[in-house]
Formats: sequence, C-alpha cells, structure tokens
Amino acid sequence: MSRPPLPPFTSETAAQKARMAEDAWNSRDPDRVSLAYTPDSVWRNRTEFLIGRDAIVAFLTRKWARELDYRLIKEVWAHDGNRIAVRFAYEWRDDDGCWFRSYGNENWEFDDAGLMARRIASINDQPIAESDRKFHWPLGRRPDDHPSLSDLDL
Repeated sequence: MSRPPLPPFTSETAAQKARMAEDAWNSRDPDRVSLAYTPDSVWRNRTEFLIGRDAIVAFLTRKWARELDYRLIKEVWAHDGNRIAVRFAYEWRDDDGCWFRSYGNENWEFDDAGLMARRIASINDQPIAESDRKFHWPLGRRPDDHPSLSDLDL
C-alpha cells in the first residue's frame, strides 16, 4: 500500500502530508487515521508507548471518547528526507464542559511507501474559557479559509 506524497519531502509535499494528517484526525475516525501508519508503527504519545495499528485504533478510540468537540490544526515546522516535524494545537472539552487547548510537537518518520513508521508526540494541555476558543468551524475538516496556527499567533 502506498500513501502519497512520498519521501523525500519538499516544503510543498510536507505541507500536504501535514494537512492530510490534520484532516484525518479531525474526522475522529480511529480506523481511517490508523491507515496512514505502518502495521508496526511505533508511537510515543505523552507517556504512552504504542506499537501497531490495533494499538493506535484503541488509543484514538479512548482519546476521542474523552476529548469531545475535538478540532485540530497542524503546521509544518521542518522537514528533511523522510522526516517531518509539525507543531499543532487542538481544542476540546471534557464531559463536564471544561474547555482545553492542547499544544504540541510531533516528529514523524515515514517509510518509502509514505506510511508513518514512527510518531513521537509531546503535548501540554491548557484550560481555557469557552469564550477564549479560536477553533469554531463545524466538526470535521478545517475550512481552507480558516486561519493557521501562525495566523492565530499560536
């Protein structure tokens, strides 16, 4: 299975890859998201260490059961060869109605077929007032005309 764009990445193809990942994560569909990763993909997400698509699906299912009204923006920070570094922010609320903005960085490493073989994520959560939210599009894909992280000064 091939997942273009393929490495080595240019600025354009790295941005394409980041937007594809953002779109998939904003779908909140664990099975869809898992298909971007190798069957034996290795993850570090905060303090969790995962290996393989089944673990990814289970993790994302738990995540989106807890992180409600999830909306994410990713932006390429750097790229080289088969690696891309992105920064991201996402907003979500818990089942008590408390809102958060989570900030982080991810380091991605891809195989020759364009599947992500390694994902290393560092994430911090900040409680926010509902009135401080910046991500107001309907659930799903971020509209093309919505401001980027840089535009929002995040």
